[in-house]
Amino acid sequence: MNFFGQKEEKPAGPDPLFAATTEMEMYTFLFNRMSQTCFEKCLNRKHKEGDLALGEMSCTDRCVAKFLEAQEKVGVILQKANEQQVAQQANMQNMQQSFNR
Repeated sequence: MNFFGQKEEKPAGPDPLFAATTEMEMYTFLFNRMSQTCFEKCLNRKHKEGDLALGEMSCTDRCVAKFLEAQEKVGVILQKANEQQVAQQANMQNMQQSFNR
């Protein structure tokens, strides 16, 4: 019961805390993988200076931009596939209901 004496209802759908935790884990994984990939590709192993060289900075900028662009494209493709799957499941449920009548 809540403060007003009414029964509390859980929201229909996914748990918001679980969704937020999963999203944070995904972004952490994305950042770590991007950092590792671009570091290995662009940065010199012999650190002579405390700052990045001009070539290292531009390489890192391009690497990060390409990495994020690729992730965005994959996200769009996965979203479309998910929408198609949901539509297909809805069609299957409609067909089952029509056969049961």
